[in-house]
Amino acid sequence: MVNTQENFPYNLEAEQTVLGCILIDADLQLDILLDLKKDDFFVETHKIIFEAMKEIVNDNKPIDNITLVDIMEKRGTLDKIGGISYLTGLITGVPSSSNYKYYLDIVKRDSILRKLIKVGSDILQDAKSSSNGFASLEKAENGVYGISEENDNGTLVNLAPSYSPVLDVFAKIGEDKNYLQGLMTGFVKLDALTNGFKGGQLIILAARPAVGKTTLAMNMVTNIAEKHNVSCAVFSLEMTKNELAQRMLCSKGSVSMDRALKGRLTDEDWTKLYNAQKKLNDLNIFVDDTAMTSVPKILSKCRRLKARHNLGLVVIDHIQLMKAVKESDSRQQEVSEISRSLKMLAKELDVPVIALSQLSRGITGRKGGKPMLSDLRESGAIEQDADIVMFIHRPDLMADEKELISGKVEKNVAEIIVEKNRSGSTGTAKLLFKGEWTKFINPPPEYLSEKDAPKEYKRAEKSDEKPEFDIPAPEEAPPEQEDDLPFGSF
Repeated sequence: MVNTQENFPYNLEAEQTVLGCILIDADLQLDILLDLKKDDFFVETHKIIFEAMKEIVNDNKPIDNITLVDIMEKRGTLDKIGGISYLTGLITGVPSSSNYKYYLDIVKRDSILRKLIKVGSDILQDAKSSSNGFASLEKAENGVYGISEENDNGTLVNLAPSYSPVLDVFAKIGEDKNYLQGLMTGFVKLDALTNGFKGGQLIILAARPAVGKTTLAMNMVTNIAEKHNVSCAVFSLEMTKNELAQRMLCSKGSVSMDRALKGRLTDEDWTKLYNAQKKLNDLNIFVDDTAMTSVPKILSKCRRLKARHNLGLVVIDHIQLMKAVKESDSRQQEVSEISRSLKMLAKELDVPVIALSQLSRGITGRKGGKPMLSDLRESGAIEQDADIVMFIHRPDLMADEKELISGKVEKNVAEIIVEKNRSGSTGTAKLLFKGEWTKFINPPPEYLSEKDAPKEYKRAEKSDEKPEFDIPAPEEAPPEQEDDLPFGSF
């Protein structure tokens, strides 16, 4: 029902329902609070409640009846809004929080109409009393454009003021080559190619099933959380959080997961696992294993995490299991919509988003099985939207016995192929795959060029000095040496 007071349109029920949605659905709180301002409400009572809700969020507290009553009692505003009974009525009066967007749009629409009425009234009064028509016209334009700008998140701007800050950045890069360095994965050659993952980037990590996508992604998550002290959000649409925890503990502790699942752990293994648990407990890694989730739901959860826990990285495993907001007869169109939405999500949150993707079956019939951009399953839009596209290629999985015996193809050597990189180089980074530990590790120095090798490698190659860390070859990989890897074990 649309009400008018003093000729101003407003919808009492819509305002009440929006506030009620905030109280009953934690997933919607930040979405609504970020999309509205206090003055978008017409009823003074609702302005007071909304302001109290904003203060609660700013204090990193949950919004519910208890916290809301507490802060309003401290402010002395609880009686002004009708007491606890009015807040309770907001909750019971919500038809369905799933329709919150509809109620939100009504509140915003009426807010714009009220502003237009106010500006229109000012224009009328000014036109009646003004002796300068051009000045009145300018005033009218400024008033209307002010409303438009207020409700537009972006606008066209002159680029001239941007040049000087860019030159400053160039100068800083000259002084510090790592100035624009992003989040480093701990994999030396890969980090040299990408210069780290940066905010706003959509990174696609693609491979065929059972090649190691999830393993590599979780290795990256652990390393980034540890090295950069940021929170990482993992949306696992295929594996449960307990399965991920199994992998991460065995990977961090360099313990055979097969032995763990068969109950054959040694005392040494248990020591390593307990030490791994202590290290992982200090990291802020959040996991959501909800099946068939959608981009809006991911965005809502990440907004809350960013506001409260310094979100630095989002990982989605994997695109093909995501649900599109708009259902289509073509799965290709749905995946295209998902990939575009993920890029927008990365930009809004200003964090890198790593999205895992399957490759088409056609790769298996190709000699060598080396992946290409055209192998990205179900959508060419993934390639277009992505800032970085990486493939995991395991030549040993495609090789025959003769190639493995002869050494033509090395066992347990993975190629991370950076096929597309908008802000850096393309190329291939070789890693060693330790399947029993569910982890990838940096290779020995012979796999790295001089410019990519850490200083420890370079120094050791030029003298008899022992390297500070020694990464074993695939055949010999004593776990005790892993703790000396760059950025910790992974």
